Amino acid sequence: MEQIRKRQLNKKATKQRILKRFQSRSAATYFVISLAILLVTMILSVSYGAAQINWTVIRESLMHFDVQNTQHLILYDLRFPRVLAAALIGAFLAISGVIMQGLTRNPLASPSIMGVSSGAGFMMALALAFFPHTSQFGLILWAFTGAGIGASMVFSVGLFSKRGLTPVKLALAGAAVSALLQSASTMLAMYFNVTRDISFWYAGNIAGIPASSVRLALIIAVIGFVSAGLLSRSLTLMSLGDEVAKGLGQRTGLVRVCGILIVLLLTGTAVSISGTIGFIGLIIPHITKKMIGMDYRWLIPFSAVIGAWLLVTADIAARMVNPPYETPVGALTALIGVPFFLFLARREGGGLI
Repeated sequence: MEQIRKRQLNKKATKQRILKRFQSRSAATYFVISLAILLVTMILSVSYGAAQINWTVIRESLMHFDVQNTQHLILYDLRFPRVLAAALIGAFLAISGVIMQGLTRNPLASPSIMGVSSGAGFMMALALAFFPHTSQFGLILWAFTGAGIGASMVFSVGLFSKRGLTPVKLALAGAAVSALLQSASTMLAMYFNVTRDISFWYAGNIAGIPASSVRLALIIAVIGFVSAGLLSRSLTLMSLGDEVAKGLGQRTGLVRVCGILIVLLLTGTAVSISGTIGFIGLIIPHITKKMIGMDYRWLIPFSAVIGAWLLVTADIAARMVNPPYETPVGALTALIGVPFFLFLARREGGGLI
């Protein structure tokens, strides 16, 4: 018993030393600065639109809401739900990307590339075609299931690959599965005459999201963020490799299952609310790792803030491109994400593309 206890203490001490090596002194500073920038950007998003609303009105609506004031009603019915939805969805997709890259140690892993978003979108198409009156919570369950199906289809390709899924093979498998699921969604939409609804989900849009959906997303955020935080230490150790993580007492199989469930929950919720918004889960993890390193205890919350900022900023830009009309925010994230993806694919593929 004494030897077992000493062995456990040695593992614990080794784990603490490794985690300390991953710590970044600048992580807290970057996090505070990025959080302040996010808050300023959210205020700008609330004030900008067809009706310009200044900071004084925003402050008054928060402190003394007046149901007779048109600007206050615009803020509470449209602007506040929109900016909160953008921030939450950006955070959901960024955290999903960080966890996926951490679990697979694949720099090209992200919800939009690995079939998670497309699978969720396909199940949304089924729900809209056969059960058009499904509640928002019901849509989240459909999207959750579809996200799992899409990811399973992509990873099953590895069973037919002699050398397993390399980063580029994974990207190609994800692209093929996504194209298949999107084609199936389009066929369903045309046959059941729900093309307009499906086009909204695949364009990716923040406008018009009801407050009830935002409240549900806030509940999911608490569950997902706390779960991801609890998993962060294990993800940091798993970045050293499965053998090292197992040697330090990590139950790698359980960590992977928990991580996948978190990804499916967050991505499914994001797709059910705003449609498929791509590349945030690919871009943000690389930016944050460059800034603060590989300590997932800081990487997860920092990525959430940067992801929220990116989507809130993209939403502002979507309103500025072609006023008074709005450009789908998914189109803007794709403009940034596609060149980034091609750069990564070329680098990881050793010049294959």
